[in-house]
Amino acid sequence: MSTDDGPRATPVSYEDRMAIATPEGVEVELTLAGVGSRFIAGAFDFTIQILVIIALAVILQPAGDAGAALFTTGAFLMIFFYDVLFEVLGGGRTPGKRLNGLRVVRSGGRPITLVRSALRNILRIIDIMPGFYAVGMTVIFITPRNQRVGDLAAGTHVVRDRHGDRSVRQPEPMDIDASPAQTWDVSAVSSEDVAAVRAFLERRSALRAENRNQIAAELASRLRGRVGGVPPDVGDERFLELLAAVKAARS
Repeated sequence: MSTDDGPRATPVSYEDRMAIATPEGVEVELTLAGVGSRFIAGAFDFTIQILVIIALAVILQPAGDAGAALFTTGAFLMIFFYDVLFEVLGGGRTPGKRLNGLRVVRSGGRPITLVRSALRNILRIIDIMPGFYAVGMTVIFITPRNQRVGDLAAGTHVVRDRHGDRSVRQPEPMDIDASPAQTWDVSAVSSEDVAAVRAFLERRSALRAENRNQIAAELASRLRGRVGGVPPDVGDERFLELLAAVKAARS
Protein backbone atom coordinates (compact mmCIF):
# COMPACT_ATOMS: atom_id res chain seq x y z
CA MET A 1 0.00 0.00 0.00
CA SER A 2 1.40 3.40 -0.97
CA THR A 3 2.03 5.89 1.79
CA ASP A 4 2.27 8.84 -0.61
CA ASP A 5 -1.25 10.12 -0.07
CA GLY A 6 -1.72 8.93 3.50
CA PRO A 7 1.27 9.67 5.73
CA ARG A 8 1.23 8.24 9.20
CA ALA A 9 1.55 11.51 11.05
CA THR A 10 0.80 12.28 14.65
CA PRO A 11 0.82 15.63 16.43
CA VAL A 12 3.59 16.25 18.93
CA SER A 13 3.86 18.54 21.87
CA TYR A 14 4.68 21.64 19.82
CA GLU A 15 1.98 23.14 17.63
CA ASP A 16 4.36 23.74 14.70
CA ARG A 17 5.80 20.23 14.62
CA MET A 18 4.68 16.88 13.32
CA ALA A 19 6.11 13.39 13.61
CA ILE A 20 6.08 11.22 10.50
CA ALA A 21 6.72 7.49 10.32
CA THR A 22 8.63 6.89 7.08
CA PRO A 23 8.07 3.77 4.95
CA GLU A 24 11.20 2.33 6.58
CA GLY A 25 9.54 2.58 9.99
CA VAL A 26 11.79 5.38 11.25
CA GLU A 27 10.05 8.28 12.96
CA VAL A 28 11.21 11.71 11.80
CA GLU A 29 10.13 14.95 13.43
CA LEU A 30 9.61 17.93 11.12
CA THR A 31 9.24 21.57 12.13
CA LEU A 32 6.54 23.30 10.12
CA ALA A 33 7.11 26.77 8.71
CA GLY A 34 4.77 29.49 9.90
CA VAL A 35 3.22 32.46 8.11
CA GLY A 36 6.06 34.84 9.02
CA SER A 37 8.95 32.83 7.62
CA ARG A 38 6.96 31.86 4.54
CA PHE A 39 6.04 35.49 3.90
CA ILE A 40 9.68 36.59 4.12
CA ALA A 41 10.76 33.81 1.75
CA GLY A 42 7.96 34.69 -0.67
CA ALA A 43 8.84 38.38 -0.57
CA PHE A 44 12.47 37.60 -1.40
CA ASP A 45 11.45 35.38 -4.32
CA PHE A 46 8.98 38.00 -5.55
CA THR A 47 11.73 40.62 -5.49
CA ILE A 48 13.96 38.39 -7.61
CA GLN A 49 11.14 37.85 -10.09
CA ILE A 50 10.43 41.57 -10.38
CA LEU A 51 14.11 42.42 -10.87
CA VAL A 52 14.47 39.80 -13.61
CA ILE A 53 11.33 41.05 -15.35
CA ILE A 54 12.58 44.65 -15.19
CA ALA A 55 15.94 43.57 -16.59
CA LEU A 56 14.18 41.76 -19.44
CA ALA A 57 12.17 44.88 -20.21
CA VAL A 58 15.29 47.05 -20.36
CA ILE A 59 17.23 44.56 -22.50
CA LEU A 60 14.41 43.81 -24.95
CA GLN A 61 12.93 47.30 -25.25
CA PRO A 62 15.11 48.29 -28.25
CA ALA A 63 13.95 45.19 -30.17
CA GLY A 64 10.49 46.61 -30.84
CA ASP A 65 7.61 44.21 -31.42
CA ALA A 66 9.87 41.15 -31.36
CA GLY A 67 11.28 42.32 -28.04
CA ALA A 68 7.78 42.83 -26.68
CA ALA A 69 6.83 39.27 -27.63
CA LEU A 70 9.98 37.88 -26.02
CA PHE A 71 9.36 39.99 -22.92
CA THR A 72 5.79 38.70 -22.59
CA THR A 73 6.98 35.11 -22.90
CA GLY A 74 9.85 35.62 -20.45
CA ALA A 75 7.65 37.36 -17.89
CA PHE A 76 5.06 34.59 -18.12
CA LEU A 77 7.69 31.90 -17.59
CA MET A 78 9.20 33.79 -14.67
CA ILE A 79 5.86 34.22 -12.93
CA PHE A 80 4.46 30.73 -13.45
CA PHE A 81 7.54 28.50 -13.50
CA TYR A 82 10.00 30.17 -11.12
CA ASP A 83 8.79 28.30 -8.03
CA VAL A 84 8.26 25.00 -9.84
CA LEU A 85 11.75 25.03 -11.35
CA PHE A 86 13.52 25.75 -8.08
CA GLU A 87 11.37 23.41 -5.99
CA VAL A 88 11.93 20.45 -8.29
CA LEU A 89 15.60 21.04 -9.10
CA GLY A 90 16.60 22.65 -5.80
CA GLY A 91 15.38 20.04 -3.33
CA GLY A 92 12.18 21.93 -2.52
CA ARG A 93 14.02 25.23 -2.03
CA THR A 94 13.56 28.45 -3.95
CA PRO A 95 16.21 31.13 -3.28
CA GLY A 96 13.87 32.73 -0.75
CA LYS A 97 13.20 29.45 1.03
CA ARG A 98 16.90 28.56 1.03
CA LEU A 99 17.71 31.94 2.60
CA ASN A 100 15.15 31.34 5.35
CA GLY A 101 16.00 27.68 5.93
CA LEU A 102 12.75 26.33 4.47
CA ARG A 103 11.89 23.64 1.96
CA VAL A 104 8.81 22.04 0.43
CA VAL A 105 8.28 18.31 0.94
CA ARG A 106 5.57 15.83 0.14
CA SER A 107 3.48 14.27 2.88
CA GLY A 108 5.78 11.73 4.47
CA GLY A 109 8.79 14.03 4.23
CA ARG A 110 9.80 12.88 0.74
CA PRO A 111 11.07 15.18 -2.05
CA ILE A 112 8.49 17.12 -4.02
CA THR A 113 7.73 16.02 -7.59
CA LEU A 114 7.08 18.07 -10.73
CA VAL A 115 3.34 17.36 -10.77
CA ARG A 116 2.85 18.24 -7.10
CA SER A 117 4.96 21.39 -7.36
CA ALA A 118 3.02 22.53 -10.44
CA LEU A 119 -0.30 21.89 -8.67
CA ARG A 120 0.62 23.75 -5.48
CA ASN A 121 1.89 26.73 -7.45
CA ILE A 122 -0.99 26.91 -9.93
CA LEU A 123 -3.33 27.20 -6.96
CA ARG A 124 -1.57 30.37 -5.83
CA ILE A 125 -4.29 31.98 -7.95
CA ILE A 126 -6.71 31.04 -5.16
CA ASP A 127 -4.30 31.66 -2.27
CA ILE A 128 -3.58 35.21 -3.39
CA MET A 129 -7.27 36.23 -3.47
CA PRO A 130 -8.65 38.77 -2.83
CA GLY A 131 -5.19 40.32 -2.42
CA PHE A 132 -1.96 40.05 -0.42
CA TYR A 133 -2.41 36.27 -0.01
CA ALA A 134 -5.42 36.77 2.25
CA VAL A 135 -6.90 33.34 1.51
CA GLY A 136 -3.53 31.59 1.72
CA MET A 137 -2.57 33.14 5.06
CA THR A 138 -5.99 32.44 6.54
CA VAL A 139 -5.83 28.79 5.53
CA ILE A 140 -2.30 28.47 6.96
CA PHE A 141 -3.57 29.82 10.28
CA ILE A 142 -6.55 27.46 10.52
CA THR A 143 -5.01 24.22 9.24
CA PRO A 144 -3.20 22.06 11.83
CA ARG A 145 -0.11 21.63 9.63
CA ASN A 146 0.24 25.20 8.34
CA GLN A 147 -0.85 24.39 4.78
CA ARG A 148 -2.28 26.81 2.25
CA VAL A 149 -4.80 25.73 -0.41
CA GLY A 150 -2.05 24.67 -2.82
CA ASP A 151 -0.40 22.53 -0.16
CA LEU A 152 -3.67 20.85 0.76
CA ALA A 153 -4.37 19.97 -2.87
CA ALA A 154 -0.83 18.76 -3.61
CA GLY A 155 -0.25 16.99 -0.30
CA THR A 156 2.80 19.09 0.54
CA HIS A 157 4.24 20.85 3.57
CA VAL A 158 6.69 23.71 4.00
CA VAL A 159 9.15 22.77 6.76
CA ARG A 160 12.16 24.28 8.43
CA ASP A 161 15.49 22.88 7.32
CA ARG A 162 18.11 24.54 9.51
CA HIS A 163 21.14 22.64 10.77
CA GLY A 164 20.37 23.54 14.37
CA ASP A 165 16.73 22.48 14.26
CA ARG A 166 15.70 20.04 16.95
CA SER A 167 13.88 17.95 14.37
CA VAL A 168 17.20 16.82 12.92
CA ARG A 169 18.54 13.94 14.96
CA GLN A 170 22.24 13.29 14.87
CA PRO A 171 22.82 9.81 13.44
CA GLU A 172 24.79 7.23 15.32
CA PRO A 173 28.28 6.69 13.95
CA MET A 174 28.49 3.60 11.75
CA ASP A 175 31.76 1.81 12.59
CA ILE A 176 31.01 -1.90 12.46
CA ASP A 177 33.46 -4.68 11.70
CA ALA A 178 32.17 -6.57 8.67
CA SER A 179 34.54 -9.53 8.99
CA PRO A 180 31.97 -11.89 10.66
CA ALA A 181 29.80 -11.52 7.55
CA GLN A 182 32.47 -11.83 4.87
CA THR A 183 31.06 -15.17 3.66
CA TRP A 184 27.46 -13.91 3.43
CA ASP A 185 25.84 -13.69 0.01
CA VAL A 186 24.15 -10.28 -0.01
CA SER A 187 23.77 -9.88 -3.77
CA ALA A 188 19.96 -10.03 -3.55
CA VAL A 189 19.78 -7.07 -1.16
CA SER A 190 19.04 -3.83 -3.02
CA SER A 191 20.43 -0.38 -2.34
CA GLU A 192 16.96 0.71 -1.19
CA ASP A 193 16.94 -2.08 1.38
CA VAL A 194 20.37 -1.03 2.64
CA ALA A 195 19.22 2.59 2.89
CA ALA A 196 16.28 1.49 5.06
CA VAL A 197 18.60 -0.55 7.28
CA ARG A 198 21.06 2.31 7.68
CA ALA A 199 18.24 4.76 8.45
CA PHE A 200 17.14 2.49 11.28
CA LEU A 201 20.65 1.87 12.62
CA GLU A 202 21.51 5.57 12.62
CA ARG A 203 18.38 6.56 14.54
CA ARG A 204 17.66 3.55 16.72
CA SER A 205 18.94 5.21 19.89
CA ALA A 206 16.15 7.79 19.58
CA LEU A 207 13.44 5.12 19.44
CA ARG A 208 11.59 3.61 22.36
CA ALA A 209 12.70 0.07 23.16
CA GLU A 210 9.52 -1.61 21.98
CA ASN A 211 9.51 0.34 18.70
CA ARG A 212 13.19 -0.32 18.19
CA ASN A 213 12.75 -4.06 18.66
CA GLN A 214 9.69 -4.19 16.44
CA ILE A 215 11.32 -2.30 13.57
CA ALA A 216 14.47 -4.40 13.82
CA ALA A 217 12.42 -7.59 13.75
CA GLU A 218 10.39 -6.46 10.73
CA LEU A 219 13.46 -5.41 8.74
CA ALA A 220 15.37 -8.56 9.63
CA SER A 221 12.41 -10.79 8.80
CA ARG A 222 12.09 -9.15 5.40
CA LEU A 223 15.78 -9.43 4.54
CA ARG A 224 17.05 -12.68 6.08
CA GLY A 225 15.62 -14.73 3.23
CA ARG A 226 17.65 -12.70 0.73
CA VAL A 227 20.99 -13.25 2.46
CA GLY A 228 22.83 -16.53 2.24
CA GLY A 229 25.09 -17.95 4.93
CA VAL A 230 23.61 -16.22 7.97
CA PRO A 231 23.98 -18.30 11.17
CA PRO A 232 20.60 -18.93 12.82
CA ASP A 233 21.73 -17.52 16.18
CA VAL A 234 22.41 -13.98 14.90
CA GLY A 235 20.02 -11.51 16.52
CA ASP A 236 17.93 -9.06 14.52
CA GLU A 237 19.93 -5.88 15.20
CA ARG A 238 23.25 -7.71 14.88
CA PHE A 239 22.09 -9.11 11.55
CA LEU A 240 21.18 -5.63 10.32
CA GLU A 241 24.49 -4.19 11.52
CA LEU A 242 26.52 -6.85 9.73
CA LEU A 243 24.40 -6.60 6.60
CA ALA A 244 24.94 -2.84 6.34
CA ALA A 245 28.65 -3.24 7.09
CA VAL A 246 29.31 -5.93 4.53
CA LYS A 247 27.34 -4.12 1.82
CA ALA A 248 29.37 -0.97 2.51
CA ALA A 249 32.62 -2.94 2.41
CA ARG A 250 31.77 -4.42 -0.99
CA SER A 251 30.50 -1.24 -2.59
